[in-house]
Amino acid sequence: MASALKSPTAPAGAGGGKFSWMAHVKYEHLMAGVSGGVTSTLLLHPLDLIKIRFAVNDGRTATLPQYRGLSGAFLTIFRQEGFRGLYKGVTPNIWGSGSAWGFYFLFYNSIKTWIQDGNTAQPLGPALHMLAAAEAGVLTLVMTNPIWVVKTRLCLQFNEPGQKGYAGMVDGLKKIYRTEGIRGLYSGFVPGMLGVSHGALQFMTYEEMKNRYNQNRKRPIDAKLTTVEYLTFAAVSKLIAAAATYPYQVIRARLQDQNHSYKGTWDCIKLTWRFESWRGFYKGLGPNLLRVTPATMVTFVTYENVSRYLLDFRKS
Repeated sequence: MASALKSPTAPAGAGGGKFSWMAHVKYEHLMAGVSGGVTSTLLLHPLDLIKIRFAVNDGRTATLPQYRGLSGAFLTIFRQEGFRGLYKGVTPNIWGSGSAWGFYFLFYNSIKTWIQDGNTAQPLGPALHMLAAAEAGVLTLVMTNPIWVVKTRLCLQFNEPGQKGYAGMVDGLKKIYRTEGIRGLYSGFVPGMLGVSHGALQFMTYEEMKNRYNQNRKRPIDAKLTTVEYLTFAAVSKLIAAAATYPYQVIRARLQDQNHSYKGTWDCIKLTWRFESWRGFYKGLGPNLLRVTPATMVTFVTYENVSRYLLDFRKS
């Protein structure tokens, strides 16, 4: 089907036909990605909330509460805001994580399979894996950035007397658009674009580890792995990507925070460096790693198993 859609002179994977890449779109990847993102979010949202509150705490904003360590933050939020306080922003987080992982896996696998010209057993190498992941990341960010803005702001509502907050995700989207326009919904987009490198590095590492592992066992690179093997490769790839690209998440969270006022991305970077040095760019890294590592493991294992089941079901 793919070859029929391409022009006779088009090289394999070049996409000579007008809509040749559509032949490689499989919505099973979307459904499996959504399943993985929603599952991990429901389990680990409180750690995400704490990470965001640590990230935006610059030590100069009086309205932000101070926490002493991860356990202190957990207990303080639970005591002051209750169990529901730990799940503030969970609705847009579910929507954001579910749609982001769903679209990311859909775009990534469609682009990757298009480059492979439909032969999923053909290795791409690190450069093409990063290219496919980066393109998928940009497309996903364009579609999901407004949801992340609302999620961040809901996580940063502290039940202060007289504070005018958002009643929920839809209310947040309406109020941000009404008061700040499209620019408000896409605040943090520039550092988010820089964060595309995070996903590209993670997916490249994950894919290369899987490929090399299967090649060493003299099996096709797309051969099914065990749950433990998926968990291991997902954890290692996430730790490498998180350690390398975490500062962009701090900058992005601060730009999206309604309690801060920066002139732009560069202004946020300069002020963070001036008042907090390099440590300011790594605030919240501990709870972030505690959250994203198991979250990624849950997401990838769920995705790999659900997508394989759905694709096998389609063939049957």
